[in-house]
Amino acid sequence: MLILNYGHPLTKEQLAQATALLGEQPTVRMISSQVDRSRPFAKVARDLADKANLDPHEWATISIVISPPNLGPVALALIAELHGRSGYFPAILNIRPVQGARPPRYEIAEIISLQALRDAARNRR
Repeated sequence: MLILNYGHPLTKEQLAQATALLGEQPTVRMISSQVDRSRPFAKVARDLADKANLDPHEWATISIVISPPNLGPVALALIAELHGRSGYFPAILNIRPVQGARPPRYEIAEIISLQALRDAARNRR
């Protein structure tokens, strides 16, 4: 299991939450997603995917979870790029604020299978 983390670094607590949700200890690959907003986002997404350093076989066979970039349009472009490389929509981390926490803290609320969402939506066509 590989987490491609394009967001903020995961804390030890968040990594433990991800492990519990996934049922196994993932490897986390931190990938900087700072982008030049003057560049076309299709090229930015391709570069971000390249930074994962996965070959075509790995894209198709490794279980991958994405912690998406914080900039929405870049995250969407990256998901499209990853779908093209792997042949399916990846799962993503849903990281939310812990209600009432001071100072603010964040937790992994769920792991969302985008492929399962897509497949279910096909039944509503």
